Amino acid sequence: MIRSSAFANKSYAILGLARSGMATLDALHASGARILAWDAREDLRQKASEKAIIADPLEVDLSDYDAVVVSPGVPLNTHPIRDKASDDGVPIIGDIELFAQARRSLPPHRVVGITGTNGKSTTTALIHHIIQSAALPTHMGGNIGLPILSQSPLPAGGVYVLELSSYQIDLTYSLDCDISVLLNISPDHLDRYDSFNAYAASKARLFDMTSAEHKAIISGTDEKSQLIIGYLREEGRIDDIVDLSGATAAGQENWPSLQGPHNLENAITAACVAEKLGISQKQISAAIESFRGLAHRMERVAEQDGVLFINDSKATNPASTGPALGAYPKIHWIVGGLPKSDDLKECEAFFGNVVQAYTIGDAGPMFGNLLEPHMSVDPCEMMLTAVQHAAANAQPGEVVLLSPACASFDQFKDFEARGECFRCAVNSVIENNLVGTATGGSVS
Repeated sequence: MIRSSAFANKSYAILGLARSGMATLDALHASGARILAWDAREDLRQKASEKAIIADPLEVDLSDYDAVVVSPGVPLNTHPIRDKASDDGVPIIGDIELFAQARRSLPPHRVVGITGTNGKSTTTALIHHIIQSAALPTHMGGNIGLPILSQSPLPAGGVYVLELSSYQIDLTYSLDCDISVLLNISPDHLDRYDSFNAYAASKARLFDMTSAEHKAIISGTDEKSQLIIGYLREEGRIDDIVDLSGATAAGQENWPSLQGPHNLENAITAACVAEKLGISQKQISAAIESFRGLAHRMERVAEQDGVLFINDSKATNPASTGPALGAYPKIHWIVGGLPKSDDLKECEAFFGNVVQAYTIGDAGPMFGNLLEPHMSVDPCEMMLTAVQHAAANAQPGEVVLLSPACASFDQFKDFEARGECFRCAVNSVIENNLVGTATGGSVS
């Protein structure tokens, strides 16, 4: 884990003891800090009791504490800890801010920070893969993989690659990334922000923390991303600003795990970051070709009788699903869940690639009404039904794609559980030889 003299003899209150919270507890304790900790779950409180005072920070005088460290999952717009900390005059921070404060005590290194609405995890993992392939020491963390504080410090010359959600940026004040990356901005998580503008401003704060001598890379063609580029250039504080919104690249046919226009943008961005890190073009190209992708993100689950099954359960909004539909010419599209919007406008450009849609979840009836003027729709409601019908209808050369354009919480605990359900259903139809078995028209 990361230990730092920056935390020694200081006092911290930790709210939330899930993965990042427990990693924070361990790192602070090992660094000689005094800790108060709390979580709604009794088992987690018990687990923390040997290293911290167990008490609810809402019921304790926090004025002598150096900070309240909260989980990114704590909704600061509604949780009373915000007012309590303000009243007691103590800042609210997250584990990424603690990492930023610890950097001075770590061996010389660089940090790449990646934010955006869609594509963060894939781009982060791809950058990490390229760095690893170039034999440079590297860790991946933040909103992906292991909490950064739980990982051992890198040797000199290492590169920390951090996926940063808006929630994490909200809790961070001094993370000066050597390379700050913004992929795109579209409406999302608006239950946590007063407006879309406020959400975009949260993303933009990554650049507010970036020093003049460091680098800013922005790839989004959307309005908010372009406004941020314009602002950064007008401000003139950061010397090296790269706009990738019009960039192109050849060779995507050789990247099996990076199909679709969105993954082309992710690969272009990752290659630009790697180039800024001094990695050769030859090393970058070879690493992109060998990248195997992430689970639930345009993941190739199986291929049977010429039909490809793709798990894109991570596509939790239409802006993420649209490019997925652009990845293949003939798609049996499984769509639906807990909707984040009442339209599919960001998918419309790719409707011509859809052979048939199979709706599931709460959004099923609404999406069915939206899609019926454009394509055949099979109202399935449940995942297994949708996979069975899509597999039966699919012909060689076609794709069965789960890309829900919705959150998962109507039927599943998270998008990972939804993706695993899809995987199990695909295995079932393959084992039972149900691929391409429809006769006399589509199964419905």
